[in-house]
Amino acid sequence: MRARLSDIAQQAEVSEATVSRVLNDRPGVSAETRQAVLTALDVLGYERPARLRKRSAGLVGLVVPELDNPIFPAFAQIIENSLAQQGFTPVLCTQTPGGVTEDEYVEMLLDRQVSGIVFVSGLHADSTSDPERYRKLLARPLPIVLVNGYAEGIEAPFISCDDRTAGDLAVSHLAALGHRKIGLITGPDRYFPVKRKIEGYRAAVSRLGLEEIISLSLFGVEGGDAAASRLLDRGVTGFVCGSDLMALGAIRAARQRGLRVPEDVSIVGYDDSPLIAFTDPPLTTVRQPVRAMAVAAVRALVDEIKGHPAPHSEYIFRPELVVRGSTAVLKS
Repeated sequence: MRARLSDIAQQAEVSEATVSRVLNDRPGVSAETRQAVLTALDVLGYERPARLRKRSAGLVGLVVPELDNPIFPAFAQIIENSLAQQGFTPVLCTQTPGGVTEDEYVEMLLDRQVSGIVFVSGLHADSTSDPERYRKLLARPLPIVLVNGYAEGIEAPFISCDDRTAGDLAVSHLAALGHRKIGLITGPDRYFPVKRKIEGYRAAVSRLGLEEIISLSLFGVEGGDAAASRLLDRGVTGFVCGSDLMALGAIRAARQRGLRVPEDVSIVGYDDSPLIAFTDPPLTTVRQPVRAMAVAAVRALVDEIKGHPAPHSEYIFRPELVVRGSTAVLKS
């Protein structure tokens, strides 16, 4: 024990007496010093005494799409941190094309007896998927929270960004800059967030007396490039994009034609993904309130787990237009 105490004291750069006080959970040690001793234990491969081990309140599954789109790691990081602060151990399940499916991940999570699951942009966002999978989970009963998507008749909390307002904000901004040919490029319309963005876009162009010009494609840079090319052929000068990555594709499509952004073409993204402020040009975008949504999702799930269920309805969070360098007044 003496040798161990000396090793730990040396690693933590404290006295052996301090190590002894920490290991016996006695007062008189600052939180910073206590953490240094515990870290030394971990580094040296010693097992923490049972009284010093933080007991997990349980495992919680977090199912997210592929992490290529930086908005999903942003959601995952905040949700994981929030769960850990509540004493839960997050289990991250990342989907990739051709990889493990959402349903297969759910089975794995159930085998591990998770206390609940948070789904981010999962099958609940796809209008062609069967929502019965979520009813079965609730019938177990297993608390779930669904982020960015909506399925009718599911008695669970839904956390969503107001995509209708997002579409309206982008169109209104471009119209105020003098653009009259404003197009929307976004992903497949079987997804509820896409449907709502289209509704917001349509309402805005109708209100402003503008032509409706929509091009649907695959999410991602390549999809944005292809959809923007089609709209450039129709003389569009203002682009409302369904994601920041699609907006980057639109910028690429414009530059391939010798057009300048924002002098010739203005482009608005969606999400305000990490690092998107540092693109060339910095991207004007509609920001999802990711932190507020993620924290609300965890709070709702923890309340459900503790038997204090939140109202089973959809909580809508308002997005924010962030104006940067990819939009400008249209020169006649």
